[in-house]
Amino acid sequence: MADMFDIKEVEERFVLVAVAASDSDDTKESLDELEELAATAGALTVGKIIQNRESIHHGTYIGKGKIDEVKALAVETGATGVVCDDELTPTQLRNLEDALQMKVLDRTVIILDIFASRASTKEGKIQVELAQLKYRSSRLIGLRNSLSRLGGGIGTKGPGEKKLEMDRRLVKDRINQLRQELEEVKQNRETARNLRSRNRIPVIAIVGYTNAGKSTLLNYLTHAGVLEENKLFATLDPTTRNLTLESGQQILVTDTVGFIRKLPHHLVESFRSTLEEAKYSDIILHVVDSSNPDVDRQMHIVYETLNNLGIQDKIIITAFNKQDKLESDQVLKDFKADYTIKISAKTGMEVDNLLNVIEKVLNERKVLLEKVFSYEDAGKIQVIRKYGQLLEEEYQQDGIFVKAYVPKDVLQSL
Repeated sequence: MADMFDIKEVEERFVLVAVAASDSDDTKESLDELEELAATAGALTVGKIIQNRESIHHGTYIGKGKIDEVKALAVETGATGVVCDDELTPTQLRNLEDALQMKVLDRTVIILDIFASRASTKEGKIQVELAQLKYRSSRLIGLRNSLSRLGGGIGTKGPGEKKLEMDRRLVKDRINQLRQELEEVKQNRETARNLRSRNRIPVIAIVGYTNAGKSTLLNYLTHAGVLEENKLFATLDPTTRNLTLESGQQILVTDTVGFIRKLPHHLVESFRSTLEEAKYSDIILHVVDSSNPDVDRQMHIVYETLNNLGIQDKIIITAFNKQDKLESDQVLKDFKADYTIKISAKTGMEVDNLLNVIEKVLNERKVLLEKVFSYEDAGKIQVIRKYGQLLEEEYQQDGIFVKAYVPKDVLQSL
């Protein structure tokens, strides 16, 4: 009988490297986050090195002395590769691999790798492959030289995996094909948005830093059944669900891709139509992880990303989530929000109050209607029920008396 062998994939072990250009940089926090990203991608961090220098070295990312230090640490810890906390140029990638004689990745590749493993819908897969190919197309020469070292593992998986050795022309053709497919998806998304707009159903977009608890909140509100994990980018594909408020009014709640430091511009571009769900919403629900020590920086990055997408002048409700994780009551402020509320999506604490705030915001966009409808016009009351908030309904001899809040644009049709 043949011997049985236990074959399992070798865990990748990385040394993480970053450059701090000034004392005010949040380099340490960014490197800690890179460790989380590496863990999400399935790798173990065995060491971290930060170099303080005026700017990133244009040829090798870090200086020669630091390269020797990284190499020594990698040998000492048995590292299989190095990950840099910024996006490397093709020259930096090639020179650093030559100097270290081992696999070198950057933050962008790790994030793309996670996205590749998490994409489940056709749209998600198209977006990820497009982002991967755009990133790799400018690095094909450098990658070709180091393919023997690259092997498998992180940085090679996903829909774009087989495209590594394509020549530039084939990659360009594939990018154009994916762009066309994405354009079709975008048109379908716009059709759905126009339909929602015609139906006058209010839309709430949930935004926030990755792992802030957006999916947990969506599940609590709508029983959506979205994957919940204490990991970065646990969910990637946006989910839209119906929610009926206590007053009977229907709204749509859409979850969006989580934001993160240095979100690769290839991803922002590829996921633009998905991220722009927030642009076409009536209310932005900003979910914040209150238990994260870096909470203020994370909020800043969310607003910076929204601003880059041209999303402004929206009513913002900030939900300071994960209150169940806090040992003491802490002062939390968001000066950019119109309303703030402390909640726990996991336990349901204060979520009812959050819904009351949403109802209040929606009602502020409505006018109070007091009118007697003839029995022939009774069908119009259904319109009020669907789009407004019915406060009183009384059947009288000459018709039905109605007192209700209705959206201004619906009022004309009544």
